[in-house]
Amino acid sequence: MTFMKRWIESLQQTKIVKSIIYFIVGVFSYTGLAMINKLKISGTENLKNLPRKNVLFVSNHQTYFADVITFLHIFSAVKWGKQNRLGVPYYLLNPFTRAYFVAAEETMKGSFISRFFRMAGCITVKRTWNKNSNEVRRGLNPGDTRNIARALEHNWIITFPQGTTTPFAHGRTGTAFIIKHKKPIVVTI
Repeated sequence: MTFMKRWIESLQQTKIVKSIIYFIVGVFSYTGLAMINKLKISGTENLKNLPRKNVLFVSNHQTYFADVITFLHIFSAVKWGKQNRLGVPYYLLNPFTRAYFVAAEETMKGSFISRFFRMAGCITVKRTWNKNSNEVRRGLNPGDTRNIARALEHNWIITFPQGTTTPFAHGRTGTAFIIKHKKPIVVTI
């Protein structure tokens, strides 16, 4: 592993880097979420009483990054006392950074944007299947589940068990394995 790669990976873990990335992404995405798409939010009162760790958000996957960006906006708005709304995005000045999201390793290597989002708190996993590859692996990768379990010990995790944006895809077993063994608070979206 090169020095630069180790240095970048250590930066991924720092709050300041995540805060800067959340601010940049938040500024560019706020108008689309709040004004153009008129995001409707409900249930944020339930987020306030959640512990600061061992919480797993399980959601279906509609888009590549908009789902995660929306979660981060909502978590940050709630941190600043907003309920079921985003309001003026001053929450981006001190966002909620104790959240990570799970994404496929090959997706997060694809472009500059995906690498940028990787620094925002991504836990990459190797897919056990890939429609564009002849390689088919069976079973869970223990390293992937260990990484998610370690992150759960100190943070909230957002996962998409379908592993794809394709509607009605079957969920993958990794999420069930983590729930069974780590017993996090599970919030379904």
